[in-house]
Amino acid sequence: MSQLSHTPFAVLDLAPMRDDDAGPGPALRRSLDLARHVERLGFSRLWVAEHHNMEGIASSATAVLLGYLAANTSTLRLGSGGVMLPNHAPLVVAEQFGTLAALYPGRIELGLGRAPGADQATARALRRDRLGSPDDFPEDVAELQALLGPRQPEQRVIALPGMDSGIPIWLLGSSLFSAQLAAERGLPYAFASHFAPRYLHQALRIYRENFRPSAVLDKPYAMIGVPLIAAPSDEEAEFLATSAYQRVLALMRGESLVLRPPVESMAGRWQPHEQAAVGDFLGLAVIGGPQKVRARLEVLLEQTGADELIFTCDLYQPEHRLRSFEIAAGLR
Repeated sequence: MSQLSHTPFAVLDLAPMRDDDAGPGPALRRSLDLARHVERLGFSRLWVAEHHNMEGIASSATAVLLGYLAANTSTLRLGSGGVMLPNHAPLVVAEQFGTLAALYPGRIELGLGRAPGADQATARALRRDRLGSPDDFPEDVAELQALLGPRQPEQRVIALPGMDSGIPIWLLGSSLFSAQLAAERGLPYAFASHFAPRYLHQALRIYRENFRPSAVLDKPYAMIGVPLIAAPSDEEAEFLATSAYQRVLALMRGESLVLRPPVESMAGRWQPHEQAAVGDFLGLAVIGGPQKVRARLEVLLEQTGADELIFTCDLYQPEHRLRSFEIAAGLR
């Protein structure tokens, strides 16, 4: 039996908007369609990511969106991939996710990132008078762990809901910092190789070599991000992938991130250096028909030893996105 057959699959969703959407509502409803779909397919979890001031991404109010998804699904684990901790007081995060966990026991997870997930002006607007900084991340994680744990005898500030909730905490990263911290704290780790594959192998090595067992995890558990575009044929997948190429190109140019229809060719749409940059961004992308996707995923698992794969999928037509995950599920 191949490693692929027993590797859990997960989904990371940013509630992507299309160029013809009338506001964010359709994107949010498509997120629910996706959650219900992968729940039926047996995926392990679906996470939504916090981003701000990005036209085309509707997942900024992460906890609110998770509540909507949880209320309309039944078994799928739901979480943040992630909450950008510098933007928030740990107490607020503990109360929000504690509320979700109280309403949907055993289904809520909390993935934490140390980057703002926004430009400096937006970060200032989010924080106002709070002096949040990525440098505070280890202390903020410790504070959040304490708020979600049992109440201590001298503890004056509690999170209610939140206290003693046992919400699983993951650390997320696209560099090496969080790999080291996750190892020291004995926490599960997710690497953002869906957009920053450069440090993937080094981060996994640091995490595994330095891992210290904890009350929540006795051995390392690593999940890696993988852009997925699966279709019935290699040719169709390559065609559909041009929507993802256009989106990454728009991100690099500082343009709107709304999804655009696929095109027959990217020739003339990017400069050679932009094509190379998009290729680096999507270096771990798995694009193709079922046979090619299976082979690529098996190689990826062999090379990384990942415990779980979390897929992104930026396709213009909603039915193509759902089909892509269905194809992936059928490979196991």
